[in-house]
Amino acid sequence: MHADVSLGESAMRDSARFHFGFTVPYVSHFNAPAAVEAVAKSKGDLALVSATSSRTPWWIALEAHGAPKIIARLPFIERADHPAALPVFVVSRVSDSAMVTEVEMWSVRVSGWSAEIARTLSPLAEIVAVPDTAFDGAALLVSVAGSGSLKRIKSALIEAGASVRSSALVGSHATRYTVPPNGVSKA
Repeated sequence: MHADVSLGESAMRDSARFHFGFTVPYVSHFNAPAAVEAVAKSKGDLALVSATSSRTPWWIALEAHGAPKIIARLPFIERADHPAALPVFVVSRVSDSAMVTEVEMWSVRVSGWSAEIARTLSPLAEIVAVPDTAFDGAALLVSVAGSGSLKRIKSALIEAGASVRSSALVGSHATRYTVPPNGVSKA
């Protein structure tokens, strides 16, 4: 188990131990790209990286054919009192036929990115955005439910004034469940 601890060692370690147990070897990395690179060089390792923020577009390393992919989003069951509530993606090597595709993960690079465009997209998808090489560009990690939903995101980007430079599928995962305070679960 490789873990990006750039956002905090204890929360990431708690997430790893809660979801995978105490006997799985745990290796800390100071950034997401290092954790992903370790998985790329392995035969069966996993990496845990933040699902909500990033300093670098680490997911670009997942774009190539044969590269590791995002295979899960933890915690799978979200509740207010979750003992390991840190939102993380699990990255691993996986066969295309073994992917759960309820929620697709896309790497999207755009020009013309702004806070206004981010606000426009927020109701449509979960997005992690970091500056990209272009002056007004951004590298986005976009979570969309269901096949074909990326078209809606691309249309919204263009309508808001951005241009889409590239997109690549970088993984997928099952839909998470949320347990509200009253205990009735919903997807």
